[in-house]
Amino acid sequence: MTASDRAAQLVRIAAEAAGDKLADDILAYDVSEQLVITDAFVLCSASNDRQVRAIVDEIERRLREEAGAKPIRREGEREGRWVLLDYADVIVHVQHEEDRLFYALERLWKDCPVLELPESVNAHSAQRGRRVGSASE
Repeated sequence: MTASDRAAQLVRIAAEAAGDKLADDILAYDVSEQLVITDAFVLCSASNDRQVRAIVDEIERRLREEAGAKPIRREGEREGRWVLLDYADVIVHVQHEEDRLFYALERLWKDCPVLELPESVNAHSAQRGRRVGSASE
């Protein structure tokens, strides 16, 4: 079994929204073979709590407007370091970069297929990486 078309749509919208708010390391995994509760995970990170909240707000807004989706559960908003948005078909994790490194969710799901993200998401990420790399040289 693979992620549903609905899950793929939500992943695309969430990834684009996160990218528009300058999220880092945006990844998506098809976890449908391992979990019965969801089809896909979207992971992304931010450098500070305020950016985590901005990314979460944009993902929620875009999923509501473009797909009519509302989260059935939200966790971690008060702390603003790791916010989980559960849309049933997709679970979105927006983490502060320190928490992302510590918990390393990628390690847990490394055997799951990676879902391809829109080229615009990959292009934004690569562009930010070049700016960061050139600033440190």
